[in-house]
Amino acid sequence: MNIENTKAQMRKGVLEFCILSVLKIQDAYTSEILETLKEAKLLVVEGTVYPLLTRLKNDGLLLYRWEESTSGPPRKYYGLTDEGKEFLNELGSTWTELSDAVNTITNKN
Repeated sequence: MNIENTKAQMRKGVLEFCILSVLKIQDAYTSEILETLKEAKLLVVEGTVYPLLTRLKNDGLLLYRWEESTSGPPRKYYGLTDEGKEFLNELGSTWTELSDAVNTITNKN
């Protein structure tokens, strides 16, 4: 079994939750989102994040706006919709329950 594949699948499973959590703090453009994930050691590539942002927007969880940049082309800033905030709260509750269950199981001994 390939451990790297398993680890990648685990990261992908929480990526949506992490991106929504980043945007809970403040609106951000893709490079800022990627940098925040990188700082947290959740390494992902742009090719993974862009389609996810589009899907979240199409699902009504994100909105975006264009802002002029002093150092290049305009930037697309993403933010949470009200539905996105509710969705994130539900994911947070589910994460807590799942994390507690996993910790209970894996810490037995």
